[in-house]
Amino acid sequence: MGRYILRRLGFYLIAAWASLTLNFIIPRLAPGDPAAAMFARFEGKVAPEAMGALKAAFGFTDAPLYAQYFTYLKHLVQGDLGMSYAYFPARVTEVIGTGLMWTVGLAGVAVIISFVVGSFLGVLAAWNRGGWLDSGLAPALAFLGAFPYFWLAMLALYLFGFVLGWFPLRHAYGHDMEPGLSFAFAADVARHAVLPASSIVVATLGGWMLGMRNTMVATLGTDSIRLAHARGLPPRQVMLRYAARNALLPNVTSFGMAVGFVLSGSLLTEIVFSYPGTGYLLILAVRNQDYPLMQGLFLVITLAVLAANFAVDLICLWLDPRTRAHA
Repeated sequence: MGRYILRRLGFYLIAAWASLTLNFIIPRLAPGDPAAAMFARFEGKVAPEAMGALKAAFGFTDAPLYAQYFTYLKHLVQGDLGMSYAYFPARVTEVIGTGLMWTVGLAGVAVIISFVVGSFLGVLAAWNRGGWLDSGLAPALAFLGAFPYFWLAMLALYLFGFVLGWFPLRHAYGHDMEPGLSFAFAADVARHAVLPASSIVVATLGGWMLGMRNTMVATLGTDSIRLAHARGLPPRQVMLRYAARNALLPNVTSFGMAVGFVLSGSLLTEIVFSYPGTGYLLILAVRNQDYPLMQGLFLVITLAVLAANFAVDLICLWLDPRTRAHA
């Protein structure tokens, strides 16, 4: 088992190194550089002598490419992703850290709720085939999931925000609120998150439910489940400990991918609600041609996906005895 874990860890480390290298090379293949773009934005108000300092600040110097690469790796080890010139003089890590907090709080919680509730509903629908969960709720959720999630977000915003006025229309908290560790601020943040989080949950719940239901139906027909029934085990134990645990593996794999992509933010949902997460930051970075911020966001997203996949490998190793036997 230890050798299997080391092999998988080695694979993900190589993939991480490849993503780091591509993240270094691609901006340098593009025409121009962030310093030149920033210089153009100031329309000649910055002295030409400052170009050298700006290039050095953004990591674009006349040093050999290999020297720039090692400097880039050194800065990464120190947690330095460069300087954002759309938010100049803020560091990229500061900008991403702010957006990351809101994205994890919104999309992360929404994905976890959707996965847990959807998987549990799928288990119940498969166990009680032909019931109202299987014949009524599953098709209804699948129908809702067929709509683009940003369309559901706009519909929720119009109906519950604009028409009924039950929830705020935009941002993560009210402009009259002072951020801090207080119940009033937490309640205001939760109230602002209800509509965007609900749109994500409603759009994805049917997928988790149908995926779990279909896998569960196939699992219920296996010899291990028939043997569990023959041993006289309680139905709930057979459903949860034997059938659901084996059927959960494909959903766990999909969940790992979903958690990894949480850091990219629910892009269009964050735009609809002007929610200050990483997806909204990515749009602003592209609009402002903020290459260092784009680099940092792509790197964080890539590493998050790799870390989530490695965590899924470990979870599958724990859940599935067959994986441990071949490890």
